[in-house]
Amino acid sequence: MYLQKLTLSNFKNYSEAKLSFSDKINCFVGDNGSGKTNILDAIYYLSFCKSYFNSIDTQNILHEADFFAVHGVYHNQKNTDDKISCIQKRGKKKKFSCNKEDYKRLADHIGKIPLVMISPYDRDLINDGSDARRKYIDGVISQFDKVYLNNLIDYNKVLLQRNTLLKSFYERGYFDQTSLEVWNEKLVLLGDQLFKTRIAFLTEFNPLFNEYYQYLSGGNELVEIVYESQMNLMPFADLLNQALEKDRILKYTTVGIHKDDLLFRMDGYPVKKFGSQGQQKSFVIAIKLAQFEYTRRIRSFKPILLLDDIFDKLDDKRVQQIVKLVSENNFGQVFITDTQKKRIADIFARIEIDHKVFEVESGAVKSGGIPLS
Repeated sequence: MYLQKLTLSNFKNYSEAKLSFSDKINCFVGDNGSGKTNILDAIYYLSFCKSYFNSIDTQNILHEADFFAVHGVYHNQKNTDDKISCIQKRGKKKKFSCNKEDYKRLADHIGKIPLVMISPYDRDLINDGSDARRKYIDGVISQFDKVYLNNLIDYNKVLLQRNTLLKSFYERGYFDQTSLEVWNEKLVLLGDQLFKTRIAFLTEFNPLFNEYYQYLSGGNELVEIVYESQMNLMPFADLLNQALEKDRILKYTTVGIHKDDLLFRMDGYPVKKFGSQGQQKSFVIAIKLAQFEYTRRIRSFKPILLLDDIFDKLDDKRVQQIVKLVSENNFGQVFITDTQKKRIADIFARIEIDHKVFEVESGAVKSGGIPLS
Protein backbone atom coordinates (compact mmCIF):
# COMPACT_ATOMS: atom_id res chain seq x y z
CA MET A 1 0.00 0.00 0.00
CA TYR A 2 1.23 3.50 -0.80
CA LEU A 3 -0.06 7.07 -0.96
CA GLN A 4 -0.35 8.31 -4.55
CA LYS A 5 -1.85 11.78 -4.05
CA LEU A 6 -2.41 14.17 -1.17
CA THR A 7 -4.68 17.24 -1.27
CA LEU A 8 -4.75 19.83 1.52
CA SER A 9 -7.19 22.69 2.07
CA ASN A 10 -6.73 25.15 4.94
CA PHE A 11 -4.63 22.64 6.86
CA LYS A 12 -2.24 24.33 9.29
CA ASN A 13 -0.12 26.74 7.16
CA TYR A 14 -1.37 25.40 3.80
CA SER A 15 -4.27 27.13 2.07
CA GLU A 16 -4.11 24.71 -0.87
CA ALA A 17 -1.65 21.99 -1.89
CA LYS A 18 -1.83 19.04 -4.27
CA LEU A 19 1.03 16.55 -4.29
CA SER A 20 1.81 13.33 -6.16
CA PHE A 21 4.33 10.93 -4.64
CA SER A 22 6.85 8.25 -5.47
CA ASP A 23 5.90 4.84 -4.15
CA LYS A 24 9.39 4.60 -2.58
CA ILE A 25 11.04 7.67 -0.99
CA ASN A 26 9.75 11.25 -0.81
CA CYS A 27 11.81 14.04 0.75
CA PHE A 28 10.67 17.47 1.91
CA VAL A 29 13.46 20.00 2.38
CA GLY A 30 13.20 23.52 3.77
CA ASP A 31 13.85 25.73 6.77
CA ASN A 32 12.36 25.07 10.18
CA GLY A 33 8.81 26.40 10.31
CA SER A 34 8.28 26.21 6.57
CA GLY A 35 5.63 23.48 6.79
CA LYS A 36 7.52 20.26 6.08
CA THR A 37 6.27 18.51 9.21
CA ASN A 38 2.70 19.65 8.53
CA ILE A 39 2.65 17.53 5.39
CA LEU A 40 3.71 14.48 7.39
CA ASP A 41 1.06 15.29 9.98
CA ALA A 42 -1.60 15.37 7.26
CA ILE A 43 -0.49 11.89 6.15
CA TYR A 44 -0.59 10.77 9.79
CA TYR A 45 -4.18 12.11 10.05
CA LEU A 46 -5.27 9.81 7.22
CA SER A 47 -4.08 6.75 9.16
CA PHE A 48 -5.03 7.63 12.75
CA CYS A 49 -7.90 10.13 12.34
CA LYS A 50 -5.95 12.67 14.42
CA SER A 51 -2.83 14.81 14.50
CA TYR A 52 0.46 13.43 15.79
CA PHE A 53 1.17 16.78 17.45
CA ASN A 54 -2.09 18.54 18.38
CA SER A 55 -5.10 16.66 19.74
CA ILE A 56 -7.45 19.65 19.30
CA ASP A 57 -8.60 19.28 15.70
CA THR A 58 -9.92 22.81 15.23
CA GLN A 59 -6.49 24.23 16.07
CA ASN A 60 -5.20 22.60 12.88
CA ILE A 61 -7.45 24.83 10.73
CA LEU A 62 -5.65 27.63 8.91
CA HIS A 63 -6.18 30.96 10.69
CA GLU A 64 -9.54 32.57 9.88
CA ALA A 65 -10.64 29.65 7.66
CA ASP A 66 -13.88 27.80 8.43
CA PHE A 67 -12.58 24.27 7.93
CA PHE A 68 -9.71 22.05 6.92
CA ALA A 69 -9.78 19.10 4.55
CA VAL A 70 -7.20 16.39 3.97
CA HIS A 71 -7.71 13.91 1.12
CA GLY A 72 -5.45 11.01 0.17
CA VAL A 73 -5.61 8.49 -2.67
CA TYR A 74 -3.97 5.16 -1.76
CA HIS A 75 -3.09 2.27 -4.02
CA ASN A 76 -3.89 -0.79 -1.93
CA GLN A 77 -2.71 -4.40 -1.83
CA LYS A 78 -5.76 -5.44 -3.90
CA ASN A 79 -4.39 -3.30 -6.75
CA THR A 80 -7.27 -0.82 -6.46
CA ASP A 81 -7.43 2.74 -5.14
CA ASP A 82 -9.01 4.07 -1.94
CA LYS A 83 -9.80 7.73 -1.26
CA ILE A 84 -9.54 8.63 2.41
CA SER A 85 -10.89 12.01 3.55
CA CYS A 86 -10.84 13.98 6.78
CA ILE A 87 -12.90 17.17 7.07
CA GLN A 88 -13.08 19.33 10.19
CA LYS A 89 -15.39 22.37 10.33
CA ARG A 90 -15.37 24.81 13.22
CA GLY A 91 -18.05 23.90 15.72
CA LYS A 92 -18.83 20.63 13.94
CA LYS A 93 -17.98 16.97 14.46
CA LYS A 94 -15.00 15.67 12.49
CA LYS A 95 -15.99 13.67 9.40
CA PHE A 96 -13.85 10.78 8.23
CA SER A 97 -14.64 8.71 5.16
CA CYS A 98 -13.32 5.96 2.88
CA ASN A 99 -14.44 6.15 -0.75
CA LYS A 100 -17.06 8.77 0.22
CA GLU A 101 -18.62 6.53 2.87
CA ASP A 102 -18.50 8.10 6.34
CA TYR A 103 -17.28 6.06 9.28
CA LYS A 104 -19.74 5.73 12.17
CA ARG A 105 -16.80 5.15 14.53
CA LEU A 106 -13.30 6.50 13.92
CA ALA A 107 -11.96 3.34 15.59
CA ASP A 108 -13.19 1.35 12.57
CA HIS A 109 -10.56 3.07 10.41
CA ILE A 110 -7.59 2.44 12.70
CA GLY A 111 -5.31 -0.17 11.18
CA LYS A 112 -6.64 0.18 7.63
CA ILE A 113 -3.51 2.15 6.61
CA PRO A 114 -0.65 1.05 8.90
CA LEU A 115 1.85 3.82 9.48
CA VAL A 116 4.89 4.44 11.68
CA MET A 117 6.15 7.95 12.43
CA ILE A 118 9.60 8.75 13.83
CA SER A 119 9.93 12.26 15.21
CA PRO A 120 12.10 14.29 17.61
CA TYR A 121 9.06 14.24 19.90
CA ASP A 122 9.61 10.51 20.38
CA ARG A 123 12.10 11.43 23.10
CA ASP A 124 8.98 12.06 25.17
CA LEU A 125 8.64 8.28 25.40
CA ILE A 126 11.75 8.33 27.56
CA ASN A 127 11.32 11.63 29.38
CA ASP A 128 7.56 11.85 29.98
CA GLY A 129 5.40 9.95 32.45
CA SER A 130 3.91 6.48 32.13
CA ASP A 131 0.82 7.77 30.29
CA ALA A 132 2.89 8.46 27.14
CA ARG A 133 4.32 4.94 27.13
CA ARG A 134 0.92 3.30 27.70
CA LYS A 135 -0.55 5.30 24.83
CA TYR A 136 2.34 4.18 22.66
CA ILE A 137 1.95 0.45 23.26
CA ASP A 138 -1.85 0.72 22.98
CA GLY A 139 -1.51 2.57 19.67
CA VAL A 140 0.88 0.00 18.23
CA ILE A 141 -1.22 -3.04 19.16
CA SER A 142 -4.46 -1.37 18.07
CA GLN A 143 -3.18 -1.04 14.50
CA PHE A 144 -3.31 -4.78 13.97
CA ASP A 145 -5.61 -6.08 16.73
CA LYS A 146 -9.22 -4.85 16.57
CA VAL A 147 -10.23 -6.98 19.56
CA TYR A 148 -7.58 -5.22 21.66
CA LEU A 149 -8.75 -1.79 20.49
CA ASN A 150 -12.39 -2.55 21.29
CA ASN A 151 -11.45 -4.02 24.68
CA LEU A 152 -9.39 -0.91 25.45
CA ILE A 153 -12.30 1.39 24.55
CA ASP A 154 -14.66 -0.71 26.70
CA TYR A 155 -12.17 -0.84 29.59
CA ASN A 156 -11.95 2.96 29.68
CA LYS A 157 -15.75 3.24 29.64
CA VAL A 158 -16.08 0.78 32.54
CA LEU A 159 -13.28 2.55 34.42
CA LEU A 160 -15.15 5.84 34.06
CA GLN A 161 -18.35 4.24 35.40
CA ARG A 162 -16.54 2.74 38.39
CA ASN A 163 -14.86 6.07 39.19
CA THR A 164 -18.19 7.87 38.90
CA LEU A 165 -19.72 5.38 41.32
CA LEU A 166 -16.88 5.80 43.83
CA LYS A 167 -17.32 9.57 43.70
CA SER A 168 -21.07 9.17 44.20
CA PHE A 169 -20.50 6.97 47.27
CA TYR A 170 -18.28 9.64 48.77
CA GLU A 171 -20.64 12.53 48.05
CA ARG A 172 -23.75 10.75 49.32
CA GLY A 173 -22.10 9.19 52.35
CA TYR A 174 -23.05 5.58 51.66
CA PHE A 175 -21.48 2.46 50.13
CA ASP A 176 -23.02 -0.38 48.07
CA GLN A 177 -20.65 -3.32 47.58
CA THR A 178 -23.02 -5.13 45.20
CA SER A 179 -23.25 -2.29 42.67
CA LEU A 180 -19.45 -1.86 42.76
CA GLU A 181 -18.93 -5.58 42.11
CA VAL A 182 -20.81 -5.26 38.82
CA TRP A 183 -18.17 -2.88 37.50
CA ASN A 184 -15.33 -4.83 39.15
CA GLU A 185 -16.25 -7.96 37.21
CA LYS A 186 -16.35 -6.12 33.88
CA LEU A 187 -13.09 -4.31 34.62
CA VAL A 188 -11.30 -7.54 35.55
CA LEU A 189 -12.55 -9.38 32.46
CA LEU A 190 -11.31 -6.64 30.10
CA GLY A 191 -8.16 -5.86 32.07
CA ASP A 192 -7.00 -9.48 32.09
CA GLN A 193 -7.30 -9.70 28.30
CA LEU A 194 -5.43 -6.43 27.74
CA PHE A 195 -2.69 -7.48 30.15
CA LYS A 196 -2.12 -10.81 28.38
CA THR A 197 -2.00 -9.15 24.96
CA ARG A 198 0.57 -6.58 26.11
CA ILE A 199 2.81 -9.32 27.53
CA ALA A 200 2.58 -11.40 24.36
CA PHE A 201 3.37 -8.36 22.21
CA LEU A 202 6.48 -7.35 24.18
CA THR A 203 7.77 -10.94 24.20
CA GLU A 204 7.91 -10.83 20.39
CA PHE A 205 8.80 -7.15 20.10
CA ASN A 206 11.91 -7.05 22.32
CA PRO A 207 14.19 -9.18 20.08
CA LEU A 208 13.34 -7.00 17.05
CA PHE A 209 13.95 -3.86 19.06
CA ASN A 210 17.33 -5.07 20.31
CA GLU A 211 18.35 -6.05 16.76
CA TYR A 212 17.59 -2.57 15.36
CA TYR A 213 19.35 -0.88 18.26
CA GLN A 214 22.51 -2.87 17.57
CA TYR A 215 22.31 -1.92 13.90
CA LEU A 216 21.90 1.79 14.63
CA SER A 217 24.35 2.13 17.50
CA GLY A 218 27.08 -0.27 16.47
CA GLY A 219 27.45 -0.86 20.20
CA ASN A 220 27.25 -3.88 22.45
CA GLU A 221 24.66 -2.61 24.94
CA LEU A 222 21.74 -4.93 25.65
CA VAL A 223 18.50 -2.98 25.50
CA GLU A 224 15.05 -4.10 26.57
CA ILE A 225 11.55 -2.89 27.34
CA VAL A 226 10.20 -4.26 30.62
CA TYR A 227 6.46 -4.33 31.25
CA GLU A 228 5.82 -3.01 34.76
CA SER A 229 2.37 -3.91 36.03
CA GLN A 230 0.70 -4.40 39.37
CA MET A 231 -0.82 -7.51 37.77
CA ASN A 232 2.63 -9.11 37.69
CA LEU A 233 2.27 -9.39 41.49
CA MET A 234 -1.30 -10.64 41.91
CA PRO A 235 -4.56 -11.13 39.97
CA PHE A 236 -6.51 -8.01 39.05
CA ALA A 237 -9.51 -9.03 41.20
CA ASP A 238 -7.27 -9.31 44.28
CA LEU A 239 -5.72 -5.92 43.52
CA LEU A 240 -9.16 -4.30 43.42
CA ASN A 241 -10.16 -5.88 46.73
CA GLN A 242 -6.91 -4.86 48.37
CA ALA A 243 -7.23 -1.25 47.14
CA LEU A 244 -10.91 -0.83 48.03
CA GLU A 245 -10.45 1.48 51.04
CA LYS A 246 -7.89 3.60 49.19
CA ASP A 247 -10.21 3.86 46.16
CA ARG A 248 -13.09 4.98 48.38
CA ILE A 249 -10.97 7.68 50.00
CA LEU A 250 -9.48 8.98 46.75
CA LYS A 251 -12.73 8.50 44.76
CA TYR A 252 -11.08 6.80 41.80
CA THR A 253 -9.62 3.42 40.80
CA THR A 254 -5.98 3.29 41.88
CA VAL A 255 -5.03 -0.12 40.43
CA GLY A 256 -5.30 -1.74 37.02
CA ILE A 257 -3.73 -1.78 33.58
CA HIS A 258 -4.36 1.97 33.30
CA LYS A 259 -1.52 2.36 35.82
CA ASP A 260 1.01 0.17 33.98
CA ASP A 261 4.33 1.42 32.61
CA LEU A 262 7.13 0.42 30.25
CA LEU A 263 10.65 0.50 31.67
CA PHE A 264 13.34 1.34 29.10
CA ARG A 265 16.63 -0.28 30.07
CA MET A 266 20.16 -0.48 28.72
CA ASP A 267 22.39 -3.14 30.25
CA GLY A 268 19.87 -3.31 33.09
CA TYR A 269 19.91 0.45 33.87
CA PRO A 270 17.28 3.11 33.07
CA VAL A 271 18.16 4.70 29.72
CA LYS A 272 16.66 8.01 30.94
CA LYS A 273 19.32 8.32 33.66
CA PHE A 274 22.30 6.54 32.20
CA GLY A 275 21.95 6.78 28.40
CA SER A 276 23.78 9.50 26.47
CA GLN A 277 21.82 11.75 24.06
CA GLY A 278 23.04 9.65 21.15
CA GLN A 279 22.08 6.40 22.88
CA GLN A 280 18.64 7.77 23.74
CA LYS A 281 18.07 8.89 20.15
CA SER A 282 19.14 5.49 18.81
CA PHE A 283 16.90 3.87 21.45
CA VAL A 284 13.68 5.58 20.31
CA ILE A 285 14.48 5.22 16.60
CA ALA A 286 15.08 1.50 17.17
CA ILE A 287 11.71 1.23 18.95
CA LYS A 288 9.94 2.73 15.94
CA LEU A 289 11.82 0.63 13.39
CA ALA A 290 10.98 -2.48 15.41
CA GLN A 291 7.35 -1.33 15.40
CA PHE A 292 7.51 -1.08 11.62
CA GLU A 293 8.96 -4.59 11.25
CA TYR A 294 6.53 -6.12 13.74
CA THR A 295 3.53 -4.53 11.98
CA ARG A 296 4.85 -5.65 8.57
CA ARG A 297 5.05 -9.25 9.73
CA ILE A 298 1.61 -9.23 11.31
CA ARG A 299 -0.16 -7.48 8.43
CA SER A 300 1.89 -9.10 5.63
CA PHE A 301 2.36 -5.76 3.88
CA LYS A 302 4.55 -2.74 4.51
CA PRO A 303 3.36 0.22 6.60
CA ILE A 304 4.08 3.76 5.45
CA LEU A 305 7.09 5.23 7.25
CA LEU A 306 7.42 8.92 8.18
CA LEU A 307 10.86 10.24 9.24
CA ASP A 308 10.49 13.76 10.60
CA ASP A 309 13.76 15.65 11.06
CA ILE A 310 15.50 12.65 12.62
CA PHE A 311 18.89 13.36 11.00
CA ASP A 312 19.61 16.30 13.27
CA LYS A 313 22.58 15.59 15.57
CA LEU A 314 23.41 12.35 13.73
CA ASP A 315 26.71 12.02 11.92
CA ASP A 316 26.70 11.56 8.12
CA LYS A 317 27.59 7.88 8.41
CA ARG A 318 24.60 7.20 10.68
CA VAL A 319 22.29 9.21 8.40
CA GLN A 320 23.38 7.25 5.34
CA GLN A 321 22.99 4.01 7.29
CA ILE A 322 19.36 4.84 8.11
CA VAL A 323 18.49 5.85 4.54
CA LYS A 324 20.17 2.73 3.18
CA LEU A 325 18.15 0.64 5.63
CA VAL A 326 14.77 2.13 4.64
CA SER A 327 15.71 1.83 0.95
CA GLU A 328 15.82 -1.95 1.24
CA ASN A 329 13.01 -4.19 0.08
CA ASN A 330 11.59 -4.76 3.58
CA PHE A 331 10.47 -1.14 3.60
CA GLY A 332 7.81 0.38 1.36
CA GLN A 333 6.89 4.04 0.94
CA VAL A 334 8.94 6.48 3.03
CA PHE A 335 8.53 10.22 3.69
CA ILE A 336 11.49 12.21 5.00
CA THR A 337 11.86 15.83 6.14
CA ASP A 338 15.22 17.58 6.43
CA THR A 339 16.54 21.12 6.64
CA GLN A 340 19.60 20.42 4.48
CA LYS A 341 18.97 20.08 0.76
CA LYS A 342 22.62 19.24 0.09
CA ARG A 343 22.57 16.35 2.56
CA ILE A 344 19.56 14.81 0.79
CA ALA A 345 21.18 15.30 -2.62
CA ASP A 346 24.43 13.67 -1.43
CA ILE A 347 22.57 10.68 0.00
CA PHE A 348 20.74 9.90 -3.23
CA ALA A 349 23.88 10.42 -5.25
CA ARG A 350 25.21 7.33 -3.42
CA ILE A 351 21.99 5.30 -3.16
CA GLU A 352 20.09 4.47 -6.33
CA ILE A 353 16.36 4.27 -5.59
CA ASP A 354 13.26 5.93 -6.99
CA HIS A 355 12.62 9.14 -5.07
CA LYS A 356 11.13 12.63 -5.24
CA VAL A 357 12.44 15.78 -3.57
CA PHE A 358 10.04 18.60 -2.66
CA GLU A 359 11.15 22.08 -1.61
CA VAL A 360 8.95 23.69 1.03
CA GLU A 361 8.81 27.39 1.84
CA SER A 362 6.13 29.16 3.91
CA GLY A 363 3.33 26.75 3.12
CA ALA A 364 4.23 26.43 -0.56
CA VAL A 365 5.67 23.27 -2.14
CA LYS A 366 7.80 22.88 -5.26
CA SER A 367 8.91 19.66 -6.98
CA GLY A 368 11.87 20.00 -9.31
CA GLY A 369 11.56 23.78 -9.09
CA ILE A 370 7.91 23.74 -10.21
CA PRO A 371 5.31 25.17 -7.76
CA LEU A 372 2.55 22.73 -6.79
CA SER A 373 -0.97 23.93 -6.12
